[in-house]
Parts: sequence; C-alpha cells; structure tokens
Amino acid sequence: MSRQGFNKKLKRLEQNEKAQNIIIEKVKQERKLQPQYGGKKLYKDLQSFFTENQIKIGRDAFLKLLKWNNLQIKKSKNFHTTTNSKHRFFRNPNRLNDLNITRSEQVWVSDITYIKIQENHAYLALVTDAYSKKIMGYKIANHMRTELVLDALKMALKNRKYHNRELIHHSDRGIQYCSPEFTQFAENKGIKLSNTQNSDPYENAIAERINRTIKYEYGLKQNIPDLKTAEKMVEKAVELYNNRRLHLSLNYQTPAFVHTSENVIYKSYKSNKKKRILA
Repeated sequence: MSRQGFNKKLKRLEQNEKAQNIIIEKVKQERKLQPQYGGKKLYKDLQSFFTENQIKIGRDAFLKLLKWNNLQIKKSKNFHTTTNSKHRFFRNPNRLNDLNITRSEQVWVSDITYIKIQENHAYLALVTDAYSKKIMGYKIANHMRTELVLDALKMALKNRKYHNRELIHHSDRGIQYCSPEFTQFAENKGIKLSNTQNSDPYENAIAERINRTIKYEYGLKQNIPDLKTAEKMVEKAVELYNNRRLHLSLNYQTPAFVHTSENVIYKSYKSNKKKRILA
C-alpha cells in the first residue's frame, strides 16, 4: 500500500471511530430518558442527529454498534397478577370483535400493572387510545380499588379531544372494571363498555403491551423508593411516551401526533384464525 493510500485509510478509520463515539454518547443520553427504547426505533429517531453531524450509518451497522458497546436492551418478565375476574358483577360483551378501528377516541383500552415500591407495593392503571396508542389517563396508588381505574378514566375524559364521538371503553373482566361504581359512571358519560370474555391476553393486547412498555422502557420495573417518587416517574414516562417515543405500528410516528392527525391505517393481525389487536 502506498503512503498516500495508507494515510487515507488511517484518516477514514479515525473518522469512523470519532463518529462511533459521537453516536454512543448520544445513545447514552437518549437511554437516560428512555432506558428500554428499542434499537430500531432509536435509529429512526436519530436520523436528524446523524444529518446534523454528517454521519452516515446504516441500521444494521447501528444495531451492531449498540451490541458491541453493550447498549442493547435486555428483556425481562413480570408475573404479578392484577386481575380478579371471579366476581358476581355483570360482564359486558367484547365489542371489539370484528370492529374496524379507523380514528382516535373510537376505542379506549385499559389495564392495571404492578409497580414495586420499597417495603410496599403500588398499582398503575392506564387508559390508552387504541388507534393512536396515546395514553389518555393514568393513576398510580397503593391499592386496587375501583377508585384506581375510575380516576384514570376521569383524567382521560379531561384530556379528550373529540367530545362528540361515540366511545367504547375496553378492559379485562377485573372486578374494578365491572363494579357498579365504574360502570354507572361510564354509562352516565355516554361510554359503551366492553370486556374480554376469556383469559386470552390478545383480547386486550394493546393495553397489556402499553403497560409493559411504560414499565420496562422507563425504569418503572425497578424497586422505587416511595409512592411520591413513583408518581413523578410515571408522569415523566407518560410525557415521553406520548410525545417522544416512535411506534412501528404508527409508521414511526408518536402517539400524540397520530392522535390529532389521524394519518395512519390501523393495523391488525390474525392468529389461530382469529383477528387480534396489534399493539
């Protein structure tokens, strides 16, 4: 190799190393805000950053860079049960069967997830728009009474944008969602109620997926010191999720943007010859 060729190669290697260091630092900054943000979404989100810094890197090379620097996210499982479906209250039919979802605030889905608190425990209830995946309301408390899911629904109604549209609220068959206090409040607000009919998690897939995303991508799966800290973490997580996190099912757009623009085709998939909801 000529001296000129060697110098060019050396310069190119130095430039690549510099670019990689810039990318790594940026990824670390993003991971502080969204610790479990997936590599593919992160690559899509950083396109403007790459352009500003004159960095050219493909998706596969970016994912390899994350792997080499131990920046890939690790999957974990949660087995805490939050649903008590053995009760005497009336259960509504599943109104999502064969329903064509085409707009925001057509269907809201809800679920409860467990949050670890030192020397205690807490529960987080979320209300999510099925079309845009935007979290409309939430409530975290150290109990699972009906008040928990009712407060989350009340917040969602305050954040509602399209007040004149017919709305369905879908949830599992948990006692909180089937209690007279909750059902009467919803019906008085003109909301149609819908419940899962079996233990199949796909019947409420969106809600369960969003619960997992909030917990595992925003640090809420760890042991949190106290409820006040957890409340602040949930508030920040919902803000980031709604306004910063890109979704594959939303064509790499944020829930907040899609909720107002309604510019995506709702995606679904079939499994075991049944149409199921894509989270």
